[in-house]
Amino acid sequence: MASLHGPSQFRPRQAYTDPLLSPPPPPPPPGPAPSSPFPATPSYKARPVGPRYSQSRGKPHPPGGIKLHKGEWKLLLLVCAVAVVVRFWRLGWPDSVIFDEVHFGKFASKYVKSQYYVDVHPPLAKLLITFAAFVSGYDGNFDSKISESALYEHVPYVAMRSLPATLGVLLVPITYLTLRALDCRADTALLGSLFITFENGLLTQSRLILLDSPLLFFTALTIFFWVGFANENRAAPFTHSWWVWLTCVGLSLGAVVSCKWVGLFTIATIGLCTIRQLWVLLGDTRVSIALWIRHFLARALCLIAVPATFYMAMFELHFLILSNSGDGDGFMSAEFQHTLNGKKMADTYADVGVGSKIVMRHWNTNGGFLHSHDHSYPGGSKRASLPFSSPHANRTRRTTNHPYPHLDVNNGWRILNATWDNHSPGYDWETEPFRALADGDMIKLQHIAISKMLHSHDIRPPVSEVDFQNEVSGYGFTGFSGDANDYWVVEIAEGDRRDRASSKRVRTLRTLFKLKHALTGCYLFSHKVKLPDWGYEQQEVTCNKNAVRANSLWFIELSEHNKLPATSPKVNYRKPGFLSKFLELQQVMWTTNAGFTERHAFDCRPNTWPILRRGINFWVKDHRQIYLLGNPVVWYLSTLAVALYFFARGMLILRAKRGYKDFNNSGLVFYDNLCSFLVLGWALHYAPFFLMARQLFLHHYFPALWFAVLLSAAVYDMATSKLKPRYRVQVALVLVGLAVWTYSHFNPLVYGSVWTRGKCESSKWLKTLDFACGDFYPNVSLCQPSARRLS
Repeated sequence: MASLHGPSQFRPRQAYTDPLLSPPPPPPPPGPAPSSPFPATPSYKARPVGPRYSQSRGKPHPPGGIKLHKGEWKLLLLVCAVAVVVRFWRLGWPDSVIFDEVHFGKFASKYVKSQYYVDVHPPLAKLLITFAAFVSGYDGNFDSKISESALYEHVPYVAMRSLPATLGVLLVPITYLTLRALDCRADTALLGSLFITFENGLLTQSRLILLDSPLLFFTALTIFFWVGFANENRAAPFTHSWWVWLTCVGLSLGAVVSCKWVGLFTIATIGLCTIRQLWVLLGDTRVSIALWIRHFLARALCLIAVPATFYMAMFELHFLILSNSGDGDGFMSAEFQHTLNGKKMADTYADVGVGSKIVMRHWNTNGGFLHSHDHSYPGGSKRASLPFSSPHANRTRRTTNHPYPHLDVNNGWRILNATWDNHSPGYDWETEPFRALADGDMIKLQHIAISKMLHSHDIRPPVSEVDFQNEVSGYGFTGFSGDANDYWVVEIAEGDRRDRASSKRVRTLRTLFKLKHALTGCYLFSHKVKLPDWGYEQQEVTCNKNAVRANSLWFIELSEHNKLPATSPKVNYRKPGFLSKFLELQQVMWTTNAGFTERHAFDCRPNTWPILRRGINFWVKDHRQIYLLGNPVVWYLSTLAVALYFFARGMLILRAKRGYKDFNNSGLVFYDNLCSFLVLGWALHYAPFFLMARQLFLHHYFPALWFAVLLSAAVYDMATSKLKPRYRVQVALVLVGLAVWTYSHFNPLVYGSVWTRGKCESSKWLKTLDFACGDFYPNVSLCQPSARRLS
């Protein structure tokens, strides 16, 4: 038992120790080598160095400072086997889409079919899920209505769920090894790994096609590698193994932030620890400036350059796979869209003139096309009907205009000359030579498909009904030349620096311009306000007297004119490079993510997470339910550990002010450093959510929960440090027994299995817990037929 549980006495800890933040030992001074590379300091008494971190010359140093006995390996394999059972048991049930599986299943389909899409999360976790589906023969046919029916046989949803389940299993040994690397005892590491094994919330999340299991796995892997690196750093810096551990930290940092941007909190954790290391080194007069610079550059390379390169490589792979046009095109700029197969455009004439047939796009709001069709506004002007000359229609209608994200015939317009004197023939583009469209020209825009003019007047639009907004519509009929409300003045706002002519006359794809209404002085304008159902939820176009510059800029994408010879210069979109596409997508992801501010039935604020005030209803069907809920024993013990840390740290600070020498005790220093690191990780993965206005859910707390569980294990290690091994085992067994009992009690909500209404109601220890007890059968006898069917 001694090899498993350690000695019964309170173990001495090394003097100059911080298992995570301490600097490497300084180079030995000239003369005989000292007996220990950690000299005593005024505030710490020298202690013998522990056997696992022996730094005596000639003795082997275990990788990462982790030395497990044979019995521990067998025990760890047993725990992993238990984790496999609880995470893979009935993984195929329910055989329908659960919660956000509908989104990530579709994203896997997009990858398989190479169809471009946009999501708020980076691609790594989705690529891993896609890989699991692809090797299982998935053809990408994920039906949009699949969440309301059984999964089709050709969708390998069990294989897709197996990926997060496998990473959930691997989280267990990582937890064990991390605690051992932190110099905790074997029974402490076992307690922490079993808490993770039987934590209902982590278990539920890891059994579904969701991103949180990969995120949590890479978060834990990063911390494990960092602890191993800190141990190597204390043993001997710049060795081969030192570089390996440091590089692994960088790669795992890149992986965690490539799953979700929550990984930035993990980067902040490692970043603060790195700053602390370098700060301590800087204050050590035995470390030369040259050696300090070497330490700095090594960390900059592995902890900044490596994660950044990994993160960008994931997006390069993302772009390479998603090479075809898809439903995410509309989020991207026109230049980006034309890099996709199916959206590439043939060269078009550079010159634009009166009489040109054009396609015009808005510059600011994702490049929507100026679009119109024969569909009238239900409100606004409601102009009187006039007869068509066409025999196929008996009335004319005022038509709606709006930016439209797709290219079709309703985007086509013709530029016509406008003159205040309707009796003057003006410029005739059909008979006279080509005349380029210049700054200050007054024009009309005629819709080619329905022959109506782009029209505005002093009437409020149907949606943005404010005084400075005027309605824009299509008005006119065959044989009617229009009126002055159809007149627009071209104002060139900006030209391309590489095309000098584009700042003097309108050039396709090179000139940004405004259209000023000649009578009212307002500008053709669009913004991210959608029309209602009658406008097909497309973007509103108005004429704005107080127009924001960016929202009143337009450009010509396509241009043709029968007076231009075939040899006339032609242009096309300049193909953006990887960096340009990468930065644009980051901006789109950020903007989209920040837009998730609407309330959700199961969202909850961060202050409710540590007390497990409510969960998330994932699925209800056939008198069964899957509800994301944490294990109360594990959850509340972790929250209690955090509270105890802050209380104890406050007391130690007060005692130090009163002259007590608590920090002369190397054992106390060890636990203070250990718990401080874990609390730092918990705080950095929890506190930032208070600054977010977007939708938040219980699962956003899971990375912080992992740190809190490790902290609860560390508190157990400290609280039982003076107990005999058998008493320590008894305490651990009681805690594990309670965790297993609560796991067992609530596992019907994890696996969607049989539960009764009475058991459900009696399990609500808080009124805010809203799992649907009314959907369960009142007694077990009614459950049996369904149970037999499922078996």
